[in-house]
Amino acid sequence: MPVDKQEFRGVMGHFATGVTVITTHDGNGQRFGLTANAVSSVSLEPPLVLCCVDKQSESHAAFGTSKVFTVNILTNDQEVLSRKFAKSGADKFEGVGYRIGQTGTPILNDVLAHLECEIRHEFDAGDHTIFVGEPIDVAMDQETEPLLYFRGGYRNLRA
Repeated sequence: MPVDKQEFRGVMGHFATGVTVITTHDGNGQRFGLTANAVSSVSLEPPLVLCCVDKQSESHAAFGTSKVFTVNILTNDQEVLSRKFAKSGADKFEGVGYRIGQTGTPILNDVLAHLECEIRHEFDAGDHTIFVGEPIDVAMDQETEPLLYFRGGYRNLRA
């Protein structure tokens, strides 16, 4: 008997994760971004990272077109940014500071760290696609605390 979807979601909510904004583009200058906590390192040799993107997301097709993405790891002061990118519609980048990276993806200002990646593999995974990327540029700020997500709410290490 399959596990109930809501029960599964509740159980997975007990797994504390970092909060990220994944950015990409469509190859024609249109930027896309979404809030995600389904991000993980995969391999050290070669370095690989994955992100899981809902197939219904307005940004999903852009990942397949551009073959690139950037993982922007948010700081404990960026909950508003996370909420902005978690919503569909509108220009999510309006009023948001960023620069364009080597792959053309937006790299958000003042994040804890970022990994700019070229997609090496795509895997169908139910209602999501798993995109595995190889980082071509990374940076981090060792002095800042992360934004966390646990039991359906934002948390930080100070709480």
